[in-house]
Amino acid sequence: MKIQDRVMIALDFSSKHAALACADTLKGIATYVKVGMQLYYFAGPQIVYDLKERGFNVFVDLKVHDIPNTAKGAMQSLASLGADMVNVHVSGGKEMMLAAREGLEIGAGNRRKPLLIGVTQLTSTSQEEMNKEIGVPGTVMDCVQRYALLAKESGLDGVVASSLEVEAIKRSCGSEFLTVTPGVRPEGTDAGDQMRVVTPEQAFSFGSDYIVIGRPVTKADDPALAMRQILDSIGG
Repeated sequence: MKIQDRVMIALDFSSKHAALACADTLKGIATYVKVGMQLYYFAGPQIVYDLKERGFNVFVDLKVHDIPNTAKGAMQSLASLGADMVNVHVSGGKEMMLAAREGLEIGAGNRRKPLLIGVTQLTSTSQEEMNKEIGVPGTVMDCVQRYALLAKESGLDGVVASSLEVEAIKRSCGSEFLTVTPGVRPEGTDAGDQMRVVTPEQAFSFGSDYIVIGRPVTKADDPALAMRQILDSIGG
């Protein structure tokens, strides 16, 4: 893949018009966009169709976490939209992930099935928060590795994790097991609410297959220029 095919732009807008306007400024520079809860809940499924019509690959990032039957139904619906990647929370368990995969196969029909990715620990989660508030013992690294192995056993294509954990995931799950890294910030930009942060260059050097970048591009005065500068920094 070209490097620009591995950089996902998070369209975190509360307006369909604003999201599509930003996407239009990035056409020909970015090829993959992410539709998260903020935009999907505002604009609905139509936003996926609109982005696909513009030629983008679309990661629908709704982090499904529910009983197996509900997860299966959600994935069946998302596959029918033509999404290229979708995700679930690994903490929902193996039965939920197996059901989600089945739902994708049903929803995709004769079309290519979306990649199914499992969320391990959010990149905004610190070890103290994970231990004391969420109630998961051990280190973040231990938890992420355990969840990654469970995701692989459940037939998922990869996981969402910080680049700081990617090398360990690849050792445990193999080089073909995909890693999608949010919490990526170009040098000198605000980390915001992220805790386990890396730069785009670091993310790819650690082995991330895809990185997700939002505000440093979408909130820039010139999103196209910001995207070009990121691609230049990583040799794209």
